[in-house]
Amino acid sequence: MDTSSHREVRTLGPTHTLPDYVSALEKALTADGPALGCGPVHSTSVRSDISLLVATSGSTGTPKEIALTAAALTASATASNKFLEAAKGDTWSLLLPLTHIAGINVLMRAMQLGTEPVDLRNHVGSYPHADFTAIVPTQLFNALNENSDLLKHLQGAKAVLVGGASLSQDLRAQGAAAGINIVATYGMSETSGGCIYDGVALDGVAFEIASDGRIKISGPVLADIEKDNGWFITQDLGKIVDGKLQVIGRADDVIISGGENISLSAIEAEINRKFPNLLVAAFSTPDSKWGQALHIAVQSTDEKIKSELSDVLVQAIGSHAKPKSVLLLDKLPQIGIGKIDRISLAKLVSE
Repeated sequence: MDTSSHREVRTLGPTHTLPDYVSALEKALTADGPALGCGPVHSTSVRSDISLLVATSGSTGTPKEIALTAAALTASATASNKFLEAAKGDTWSLLLPLTHIAGINVLMRAMQLGTEPVDLRNHVGSYPHADFTAIVPTQLFNALNENSDLLKHLQGAKAVLVGGASLSQDLRAQGAAAGINIVATYGMSETSGGCIYDGVALDGVAFEIASDGRIKISGPVLADIEKDNGWFITQDLGKIVDGKLQVIGRADDVIISGGENISLSAIEAEINRKFPNLLVAAFSTPDSKWGQALHIAVQSTDEKIKSELSDVLVQAIGSHAKPKSVLLLDKLPQIGIGKIDRISLAKLVSE
């Protein structure tokens, strides 16, 4: 293999400091150093034009490595700061892991504004001020229900990006009522993270709905991935309402139980409407009688919630939505940032 057109991949471990990451990222964006590995990457080299290699969570399939150029990362950061009307000197706080594209994006945006990211990943106590930050829905839930210090930090920011997983309307409404200026983001590693804010495409980005209902994205933020005439076709279903994108759910999260189609996203949305203070996850397991069986996992110790959830789903959706089991867990397993690990949940039921 001709290695002259390739560069080394360097992955930083948990002992490395934030300045180490910033320095490594700056060098990766130029020809001065190796590409930066983000997460558990296995490749040791990439093409010379690749600056970042991201290991995806693989929450619904085989983990992948996504290659991003400096141009894509820069386009994403520039468009994000422009949408938020961030100015030179504004600060970003880091509340997300640097093993994920969302954490790297915080560094990119801060670098563009000429400021150092405020590292709050393992912070305890009162939080310092930052103009902008990015979190996942679980962190918003925790701020509203148990972490008053984090809540004050979010309230003091000009805008708080919330992405990485589906943000329910009820949770968003709670956050808004608490005085948090929430901007819901949609994107993935293949799009350099969030590229659609509150249903609006960032500068240079476009979206459409494919004939099968899946969301298509184009623009300079796309990774070095397979495209269909310039479009990246996601595995998410969506619709366009008044020019804005509404994400319906995963194209592959519909199960068939007893001949009935059941959307796991719809199940979770219905529970969230009735129980906005509960963290829940719908998942399925193979079933010899029904084909696939619906289960619900709840972050709770309240036994009464089992029958209450079943009743709500039967009344709202129908008898076919009655779960085979409701698991009470101290904490819902996650993979990546804010994504429920449905594979681990299914294993718990099968054990």
